[in-house]
Amino acid sequence: MSLVLRNLQRAIPLRRVPLRQRMEIVRSILGVQKFDLGIICVDNKSIQHINRIYRQKNIPTDVLSFPFHEVTATHGLCHLLGFTHNTEATWQEMYQKEKQILEELSRRTGATLQPLSRDLF
Repeated sequence: MSLVLRNLQRAIPLRRVPLRQRMEIVRSILGVQKFDLGIICVDNKSIQHINRIYRQKNIPTDVLSFPFHEVTATHGLCHLLGFTHNTEATWQEMYQKEKQILEELSRRTGATLQPLSRDLF
């Protein structure tokens, strides 16, 4: 299955090829080749923001791991439906729609999902 690597930080150089090779070895060792994996490297400010939203801990952490696809797919679908977040007013509208969708998805699945754009404005 797929392995997606994104580097959204500039503090530490990331060598993608060795990281990809090592992650494929780890997946093989753990027997989880059938699952898609996304690794996103972010700075301390970004991971602190995500940690505060999902774990209610307002500190940076070294790693967060969770099924992220529901949140990003919901955000993307809202964009496809014409929602934007260029201004505070449009962000507020999109945020409310995302929140509504994720609350219902959480209710139906037992997950705890919230929009990542909560503190955008």
